[in-house]
Amino acid sequence: MATKKTNKDTGSAGSQITALTERIRSINEHLKTNSKDHSSRRGLLLLVSKRRKLLKYLKRTELEGYKTLIEKLNIRK
Repeated sequence: MATKKTNKDTGSAGSQITALTERIRSINEHLKTNSKDHSSRRGLLLLVSKRRKLLKYLKRTELEGYKTLIEKLNIRK
């Protein structure tokens, strides 16, 4: 499974997980230099929980796509 089925695909679970992962990584970099930015930390926690829910959905509906996506994005074990 590719993360995007077409160029304009923004709604599939795989493309949403990819976008969230990019945002999570950028916020992590921001928090390394701005450790007291608690509003960004809260936003990060919300993004992580949203990504976790999408990953759970993808695992339930399309197991092979889930496995390739977590391997490609280098998340989880």
